[in-house]
Amino acid sequence: MRRLVAERLAVDPDELAPEVSLTDDLAADSLDLVDLAIGLEEEFGITVTESTIRELRTYRQVVDVAEARARERRAQEAETESERTPPLIWARVLPPASRPSRSLERADWLTPYTAQTIIDSALRAGAGARLDVHVPPNLAEPTVARLRAEFAWLRVRHIGVHVRRDPHLPPVGVAA
Repeated sequence: MRRLVAERLAVDPDELAPEVSLTDDLAADSLDLVDLAIGLEEEFGITVTESTIRELRTYRQVVDVAEARARERRAQEAETESERTPPLIWARVLPPASRPSRSLERADWLTPYTAQTIIDSALRAGAGARLDVHVPPNLAEPTVARLRAEFAWLRVRHIGVHVRRDPHLPPVGVAA
């Protein structure tokens, strides 16, 4: 924060004490404050309104506003995430060829509990087993990558892991 404010207002970072006045002590004008707001938006992914910019008087207020907006953004992201329905997945654990037995199949909503249950089943199958996880065809790539990473450590236990999109599963956002 200190670096960003110092760069945007073209001042030495040591000048940025909490009580320092942006306009009186640092000679920032309205254009400097708009530039500062743009920097905060770019750096922290927050929105600083024009009315808020006009009210900023001290460095402490800049920090307080940035922290408050960042908390609001994180709370909004968490709320959005909590309201999202998890995708329907299909998983199959195939036992190792050396111990032929039945495979275990599971279709369920991908919750942390479901993921842990699938992991437990793969571990019980033991070394040489294979875990196939099929996800909806339109599941976002970051989510697929996160899922692959969640199961990847099973490879250390010599359990093959395959996560792939399946066109037969209902797309995310479509009722099953």
